[in-house]
Amino acid sequence: MIHTVYELHEEGSLPGARLITYIQDASDSMAIGKRPLVLVCPGGGYARTSDREGEPVALKFLAMGYHAAVLRYSCAPARFPTSLLELAASVALIRKNAEEWSVDSQKIIVQGASAGGHLAASLGMFWDENFLAEGIGLTDSDHELLRPNGMILCYPVITSGEFAHRDSFACLLGDGQDQLREKLSLEKRVNAKTPPAFIWHTYTDQSVPVENSLLLVNALRRANISTEFHMYPKGEHGLSLANHLTENSDGQGVQEECTSWIELAHTWVKGITHDILTVEKG
Repeated sequence: MIHTVYELHEEGSLPGARLITYIQDASDSMAIGKRPLVLVCPGGGYARTSDREGEPVALKFLAMGYHAAVLRYSCAPARFPTSLLELAASVALIRKNAEEWSVDSQKIIVQGASAGGHLAASLGMFWDENFLAEGIGLTDSDHELLRPNGMILCYPVITSGEFAHRDSFACLLGDGQDQLREKLSLEKRVNAKTPPAFIWHTYTDQSVPVENSLLLVNALRRANISTEFHMYPKGEHGLSLANHLTENSDGQGVQEECTSWIELAHTWVKGITHDILTVEKG
């Protein structure tokens, strides 16, 4: 396994910003060659990156046959677009090393929970804008290096409007910044180039209301972007895997009916990646 920590030094990056890779070894004795990669963006309200939504999620995807990576992006007092530049640089790094790492460069999926979902979705909306390529030292012709091939969004922060998680936007933008706040209301940024999405949320989420996902799903539908959405009837915010592996230290964070999301996401990824992980015998 290529388990490496890459320190990130984009404009505004804080100490500790890093990309951690979990790249499975290639072998001629195995039918699977190049694998999809899931790049995990933990939540934390843009104030921190959650341990519960980082490595445990990456290792689950790893066990399911993917390559994985975790982005520990810069949070407050870092401001937009620092964390997005770090994510873009990480996707570019993965694509540039795709051949050596046996990564299918057309099957790089960004996954994010809560504010990490906002970050992952932001790349899905803004990957072809010049400020991203230029911000990490690429040319405008390098946009395709930054494009995620799909988004897995878990109870994501999306809107800066009526149903906003206002603390996330305060940490991301600071005071004021009304114009940027409007730009980063992502249900308004969906376009024909937005990648396919898998989204899940709970009806009873009291921190980031389910309307965040509903607004995004409606926008994706209007733009004819392939989308799978699951709304579970019960569950608090920040469930991560929703099982004992990511249970909070206070005993919260387990919701049995929500544990199915990652298997559903696995099936979704196989669908958009032509079943690369399934080897038919006979």
